[in-house]
Amino acid sequence: MSNDPLLQPYQLKHLRLRNRIIITSHEPAYPEDGMPKERYRAYHVERAKAGVALTMTAGSAAVSKDSPPVFNNILAYKDEVVPRLKDLADECHEHGAAVMIQLTHLGRRTRWDKGDWLPVVSPSHHREAAHRAFPKKLEDWDIERIIKDYADAAERMKAAGLDGIELQAYGHLMDQFWSPLTNTLEGEFGGSLENRLRFTFDTLRAIRERVGPDFIVGLRYVADEMLTGGVSREEGLDISLRLRNSGMVDFLNVIRGHIDTDAGLTDVIPIQGMRNSPHLDFAGEIRAATDFPTFHAAKIPDVATARYAIASGKVDMIGMTRAHMTDPHIVRKILAGQEETIRPCVGANYCLDRIYQGGAAYCIHNAATGRELTMPHDIPKAAARRKVVIVGAGPAGMEAARVAADRGHEITVFEAADKPGGQVRLTSQSPRRHEMISLIDWRMAQCESKGVQFRFNTWAEADTVMAENPDVVIIATGGYPDTEILSRGNELVVSAWDIISGDVKPGKNVLLFDDAGDHAALQSAEIIANSGARLEIMTPDRSFAPEVMAMNLVPYMRTLQKPDVTFTVTYRLLAVERKENELLAIIDSDYNNHQDDTHQPDGPLDFQQTRTVDQVIINHGTLPLDELYFELRENASNGGEIDYDQLIAGQPQTLTKNSDGKFQLFRIGDAVSARNTHAAIYDALRLVKDL
Repeated sequence: MSNDPLLQPYQLKHLRLRNRIIITSHEPAYPEDGMPKERYRAYHVERAKAGVALTMTAGSAAVSKDSPPVFNNILAYKDEVVPRLKDLADECHEHGAAVMIQLTHLGRRTRWDKGDWLPVVSPSHHREAAHRAFPKKLEDWDIERIIKDYADAAERMKAAGLDGIELQAYGHLMDQFWSPLTNTLEGEFGGSLENRLRFTFDTLRAIRERVGPDFIVGLRYVADEMLTGGVSREEGLDISLRLRNSGMVDFLNVIRGHIDTDAGLTDVIPIQGMRNSPHLDFAGEIRAATDFPTFHAAKIPDVATARYAIASGKVDMIGMTRAHMTDPHIVRKILAGQEETIRPCVGANYCLDRIYQGGAAYCIHNAATGRELTMPHDIPKAAARRKVVIVGAGPAGMEAARVAADRGHEITVFEAADKPGGQVRLTSQSPRRHEMISLIDWRMAQCESKGVQFRFNTWAEADTVMAENPDVVIIATGGYPDTEILSRGNELVVSAWDIISGDVKPGKNVLLFDDAGDHAALQSAEIIANSGARLEIMTPDRSFAPEVMAMNLVPYMRTLQKPDVTFTVTYRLLAVERKENELLAIIDSDYNNHQDDTHQPDGPLDFQQTRTVDQVIINHGTLPLDELYFELRENASNGGEIDYDQLIAGQPQTLTKNSDGKFQLFRIGDAVSARNTHAAIYDALRLVKDL
């Protein structure tokens, strides 16, 4: 029996959990037609078979039709969900993991133009900033039917063979009743704390009548909104004690904060550059005060933090949810004494930010997560060993080397720099994004353990590659900043990379033109703003930094709003001219029709403007460093071509265009086109897994 606190079993009512690590409720947006089908099941089963004690499905499965999902959630109000969840639960149970689901009514945290276009409901007319819908104020018949919907959904979950349910009460309807900020009802459901909790306890009683006393029911709830006039710390403790004393709740899953704004959500679920486990001590206070089974999760990214949470007695079960998106095999590796091989969560939050943009959750550096039906977490060995040469040691090249090494091939990597990392190494120079370097460090350790040969400080040319007599050549040389976008004055500008790297110092009066909308612009903007310079960030888009996405934008904005940075949208930089010791920036708008036509209904428009500054920075993505690729094409058996049908189907590349070709040639990542880190890693995984 291990002495590791994380590996100790835990008895929750009648349910024996095999260790202390759980995956808390979250919605990766994998359902199809509102149902957890094969892809959804494969995602949870992968983590169950690797040893997690409990996997909690569905970040907020909807119990009512007027709670339409905004993140492709499971529809718990449909009977057809039962056999789907039963398949998932049965398979996870076969691997020794418990399975629960989170049920909710979103209240105002959704939109009326989703689902069946029913009015959004809440205990007040107050709109939630994040989803923008003005809710209908609940009537008595709304409350009655929603309580019934909760009970119906809970009965379905028991019929599906799940081990229990968790009710969501942070930012959703249940705690919208709790908070004075969102409850303006009069009568028995408004006013005093007892009245504001009435909906919760009426719902719990209705659920217990359906599922009986033995089925596990818990709450994931806010115990301190951290908002003036909201649920206070003192009220949160009172609520916690009332839940414990009710006899209807089996565990408490503690949340601190509010999620009605991007900033609030990011404080509840912190991203990279923010403090680890910021609410763990608070959860421990609830645990100490209630002496009741307590769960918690909020940026618990590593085993050491999780182990401390359990060993210190702060909580009974600790959630490592995003960490398990990065590496589903955490528990297996702990059991095997291989913690050093765990793929680290870097807090990039690509997973959650994609969900809030309406996409499926993907991990920035594990491209198999969410693709378990097509991409392997454990790389299979190849039938024959081949010599593979990789040029470039950025994220694409490092992933290609890792996967090829796992396949059993002989690997040589050429890199012009003295260290691996490429753009990731540049990105990680910003203190707040320093965790990104773990993408590279982990791959480097994996490659070194498998005998991959690296040749740093080496500029690979065609002869260099050919001298290796390779069977396969993979070009992962990345790209370089594209600043040649102006009608004139391109020689007068610098790139965002120049600022981030420190090769160019910020000016005193700076215009940053961001036509890519990614992290590079905002990282350089932080450096400029912190230097004390006057800064204007301009974009031709109608929204600011769209590729950075909501939660990642929050820390940037907190930095950039303090020095009063100017943000200008819908304007485009056309040209730059020298004006004595300064620069004249000429600016226009895509909305300008540029027609001197009096017959136009709005007449001729003239939006052109100028700015006088001492520095102009352009962020416009990258152009491929592809010269070597094109030099090698004529000697390649496939001419550099990738058979997309075979790639998508997960089959080896067999295309032959040149029978005299000496090797297969491929290029991946930004050496093809400017995309992002996840795309580069996915390029490498899905190509090389079949070499």
